[in-house]
Amino acid sequence: MNDQFYRMKRMPPYVIAEVNAMRHAARLSGQDIIDLGMGNPDQPPPQHVIDKLCEVAAKPDAHGYSQSKGIPGLRRAQAGYYARRFGVELDPDSEVVVTMGSKEGLSSLATAIIAPGDVVLAPNPSYPIHTFGFIIAGATIRSVPTTPDEHYWESLERAMSYTVPRPSVLVVSYPSNPTAETVELPFYERLVAWAKENQVWVVSDLAYSELYFDGKPTRSIMEVPGAKDVAIEFTSMSKTYSMAGWRMGFAVGNKQLIAALTRVKSYLDYGAFTPIQAAACAALNGPQDIIETNRELYHKRRDVMVEAFGRAGWDIPPPPASMFAWAPLPPALKSMGSLEFSKQLLTQAQVAVAPGVGYGENGEGYVRIAMVENEQRLRQAARNIKRYLQSVGVNSSGA
Repeated sequence: MNDQFYRMKRMPPYVIAEVNAMRHAARLSGQDIIDLGMGNPDQPPPQHVIDKLCEVAAKPDAHGYSQSKGIPGLRRAQAGYYARRFGVELDPDSEVVVTMGSKEGLSSLATAIIAPGDVVLAPNPSYPIHTFGFIIAGATIRSVPTTPDEHYWESLERAMSYTVPRPSVLVVSYPSNPTAETVELPFYERLVAWAKENQVWVVSDLAYSELYFDGKPTRSIMEVPGAKDVAIEFTSMSKTYSMAGWRMGFAVGNKQLIAALTRVKSYLDYGAFTPIQAAACAALNGPQDIIETNRELYHKRRDVMVEAFGRAGWDIPPPPASMFAWAPLPPALKSMGSLEFSKQLLTQAQVAVAPGVGYGENGEGYVRIAMVENEQRLRQAARNIKRYLQSVGVNSSGA
């Protein structure tokens, strides 16, 4: 009877769930699956963060309802992070709100600002919440490219000229999940000017702010003068501090959007468990060694994966950022499609990846590989993949 529900009818099947179900069944049957499908960090948070969680949880008065918008100390800590990292000044009271991860924040914002029939511009391919968060709220999605080249700007102009009603929101996310593409500050400068000219809100997802490689730090749209007039930006502690399961994120920026998000959240939740918020303060305000440690970890894994998979016969462009590689299917197998290729990798090579089509139709021909296994397991995955490719007649060189 679910097909009778309005929002259920607006949601297509979650393609990635099909591969996830196969992976789960394979593991239940005793197979050793090398899981490169989900971006689930395999490292723990810093010990001082765990200690703070335990310390505050031991207090008798720490177990009541918390604050939906986040405790004041945590909002100040996030403002401090933006000041240190991006040189951006934020008012912790009116320009920062704590969210339960980026996904909850994005979906709550959509609930706050979208009316049925509103048009939202979203990248394709993109992380599913960037489209479905707004679809669930009643919006219509018009796709724009993910690659930030001149074609991107042409697509924005066409969308504003020929879409009725005119789009009111644009979603951007760099480093991109799934493509790992990045942008420099001039892109955001041009974007802010475009948004002001066209009266469009910009929603920026900066979840991978600290996972950049080759000495090229990611930039924030908030660094652009006047960005707060049109933009809101989401960040997450999931990857930066290996706190994915803690569900800690933030939205910062435009006061009107922050107020709308804060108000909707006040009806939906009482905020995260106070000890978790206190521990998040400890992460933001304390030693930052883990950021560099994680960056080096994923950088090494990237290099091992690209080298080992290349020797196995599958050339993968090295991602400049994030914990993902966006890998084109081996040319000889491109006609198979990303979903079938992902299924065959799982069943024939015991390696789980995410089919690109699960991130939008423009993701067809690619798979997303999460670098969440250690270097030894990545090399094992390459050996398994080499055997699979040889079994289907794809030549590979090297050992």
